[in-house]
Amino acid sequence: MTASSTRRTTATRSRTAAVGAIAVAGALILTGCGDQTNNSGGGSKESASANSAPLFSKLPKKIQDAGVIKVGTNAEYAPMESVEGGKIVGVDPDLADALSKQLGVKFQFTSGSFDGLITAVNSGRYDIAMSSITDNKQRQEGLDDKGKKLGEGVDFVDYFVAGTAIYVKKGNPEGVKGIEDLCGKTAAVQRGTTYEKALQDQSKKCKDAGKKAIDIESFENDTEAQTRVKSGGAVAGINDYPVALDLSRKADGGNAFEVVGEQYDAGPFGIVLNKKNTQLRDALKEAVDAIIKDGSYQKVLEKWGAQSGAIEQSAINGGK
Repeated sequence: MTASSTRRTTATRSRTAAVGAIAVAGALILTGCGDQTNNSGGGSKESASANSAPLFSKLPKKIQDAGVIKVGTNAEYAPMESVEGGKIVGVDPDLADALSKQLGVKFQFTSGSFDGLITAVNSGRYDIAMSSITDNKQRQEGLDDKGKKLGEGVDFVDYFVAGTAIYVKKGNPEGVKGIEDLCGKTAAVQRGTTYEKALQDQSKKCKDAGKKAIDIESFENDTEAQTRVKSGGAVAGINDYPVALDLSRKADGGNAFEVVGEQYDAGPFGIVLNKKNTQLRDALKEAVDAIIKDGSYQKVLEKWGAQSGAIEQSAINGGK
């Protein structure tokens, strides 16, 4: 999600997902019945001496012994992460494969509700979350949008950058040029994303200017938001730039939607970790820098048409 924001500000699903209140609240822990697991491999349980991966020795012993990093995601944000043929595919899973070669362990993705991912990481259900999640101060510190402390914050290892985008029905029948044109109109968005917060902020600006508020329709998943726009029930949808662009290119053969204007409020996507898991955090940061340096990072982005989100160096908690 994008910077608040950009699931997905980034290049994206800038999920830029979610405001502090939802991101850190104790509710909405992912349930097993709704998960889709990408069984990309089990634990090899190799010892540090037997594993020749460059950064294996940097991992916590618990991860070394398990041979796997459990990853929470919300696989509904092509090209970042989606399900094809029962398998989770996209930019994030392919980057995880590249990271796996550096770390010597597998990344096992499980898909569930986006607005429960951070809670699931802090509860220990997952080691990390990797799902186009915008790195911002609210999430780092566990704050709501008014700065009130709601719970534990999280750490981020930044690996991508994206911004917010507006998409509309093909032909742009309402002539939307930017978010300010949505005053008094209906907009669709995924619940718990930074994009939802962007709409709320803009709606307040509309009212302060003497205009009608935006009628914000928030949905459990992005597919429902897209359907609402396609049916004409909402004038526009808000999403990460890479996701909106991919949607405009592929939905109904490119005949369903179009992106209006340029991306804005760009910010970093980060891999989410519990703040206590500093050893894994630092190993992942080294691994991201390693795949940028060896070129495998760029190849993944080119494969999925997401080059606009490339970074030159990873950072820990680089979001504002």
